[in-house]
Amino acid sequence: MGSVGAGRKGIALTDRQRIAWLRLIRSDNVGPSTFRDLINHFGSAEAALDALPELSRRGGSTRAIRIATTADAEREIETAHRFGACFIGIGEPDYPPALRQIDAAPPLIAAKGDLSVATLPTVGIVGSRNASISGAKFAAMMAREIGLSGYGIVSGLARGIDAAAHRASLETGTIAAMAGGLDQPYPPENIDLLAQICEGRGLAISEMPFGWEPRARDFPRRNRLIAGVALGVVVIEAAARSGSLITARLAGEFGRLVFAVPGSPLDPRCEGTNGLLKDGATVTTRSQDVLQALAPISDVDLFSQTEAGEPGDGDPGERPLAPPPNDDERLIIIQALGPTPVEIDDIIRHTGLPASSVYLVLLELDIAGRLERHAGGFVSLSMID
Repeated sequence: MGSVGAGRKGIALTDRQRIAWLRLIRSDNVGPSTFRDLINHFGSAEAALDALPELSRRGGSTRAIRIATTADAEREIETAHRFGACFIGIGEPDYPPALRQIDAAPPLIAAKGDLSVATLPTVGIVGSRNASISGAKFAAMMAREIGLSGYGIVSGLARGIDAAAHRASLETGTIAAMAGGLDQPYPPENIDLLAQICEGRGLAISEMPFGWEPRARDFPRRNRLIAGVALGVVVIEAAARSGSLITARLAGEFGRLVFAVPGSPLDPRCEGTNGLLKDGATVTTRSQDVLQALAPISDVDLFSQTEAGEPGDGDPGERPLAPPPNDDERLIIIQALGPTPVEIDDIIRHTGLPASSVYLVLLELDIAGRLERHAGGFVSLSMID
């Protein structure tokens, strides 16, 4: 097998930059896409933090934006250190290379365990929480054989298929993607399994703050981590409305391979996987089906981006900025928006204004909580606007 993940590429953040990054991503109305746009525009997290109040005001917000303080960030970093964890920035060597490439990748992830596992080429194995005995045995066999071939195994720490895949890959490398903070594992029955993962050749990752208890709406975000970290995702026993199907859909959107294990039409746990096969997923009955399909992309370093998106130690990132659009230009851009999602390129063409002006106004609206971002680079005005 080739060398994807064999080299640790990237640029380490300074302590000062890491604090600023954590402050920025923990501030109101700053998600991964907004974080990226702020860094791209202002050059550094520190400069973006300074600009947030004015951006929010120009975007039409009537109340002050909450900005995470330096003390907030330092406390969270100290909590992570006491827990034996750390924060990894998107451009740093230990950040999962495939995750780095997805749209709106988390700028920071919390991680605990063997960081070398993060840079392995990785396969996701997910499926039913209420797994059959044969389903769990097959998941364990797949995880063991794929792991012995040099891949890491990523899953969601759920009972059933996820737990079977993690246990079978404890010695070869496994990653548990979590929906809550690293200190809030779910379900409780897998706490011991999580400890085994973090103490051995495994890693737990999360983009949520320490102390964050997972809620139902957080699990699709966890599924996004699984799909983003993996080169391909294997689905074993998934019902028609299974969360595993969300992982499979996201994997397809990210350009990853989707594998599905066929099951009995009489078993409701197999309705989702059989549906994936109808939609073009790769039929999977043995680990070689996965290994052969992944070989061409595992032999090439597809994920070699090394930019951290921040300047060096001395200059906090000051750069000359173009003046913001005037009120008339801002009004033209806002009037081009509505509740129906539109592509940003269409806004630029429709208004005839410079792309820099359009992006800045969208950033202002975003920080003010008046913009909705959609998949594929589409945006719309918030319904509460």
